Amino acid sequence: MGKRRKARELALQALYQMDFHGREDLPELDLFWEEQKAGPETRQFAQKLVAGASNRQDEINRLIEEHSEHWKLSRMNRIDRNILRIAVLELLEMDDIPCKVTIDEAIELGKKYGASESGAFINGILDQILKSLVKAQKISKRERR
Repeated sequence: MGKRRKARELALQALYQMDFHGREDLPELDLFWEEQKAGPETRQFAQKLVAGASNRQDEINRLIEEHSEHWKLSRMNRIDRNILRIAVLELLEMDDIPCKVTIDEAIELGKKYGASESGAFINGILDQILKSLVKAQKISKRERR
C-alpha cells in the first residue's frame, strides 16, 4: 500500500472519530496519532488532511450538500461523509495530486470501508463537485479527469 493511501486511511479514521464525538480537541485523537505505526511522511500527510478538512469543514460541507441530490450531510453515513471531505479538500488545495487520482482514491476508500454502494455514491458527488470547481475556475491547470 502506498504512503498516501495509508495516510488517507488514517485521516479517515481520525475524521470518523472526530465526527462521532462531535469535536476536534479530543484527547483520544492525540492517543490515536501516537499509536499509529506509520512513517513520518505518511503521518504528516494524514495530519495535513485532517487539519485541512477540519479547518475548511463548513465550506467543504456546503459543497458536498450542494452537489448531493436529495441527501443532507447529516443523512450520509460517517464513512462516506468523511471520505468526501478528504477528497474535496484534496481537490481544493492539493495541486500536486491529479483530480483523477483524488477521485479514484476516494472511490477505493468507499469500496473498502463503506457500504456496497459507497463507491458509486462518492464518485457521483465528487464528479459533480469537480465539474462545478472547474466551471468556477477554482481548480488549477492540473490534470482534471
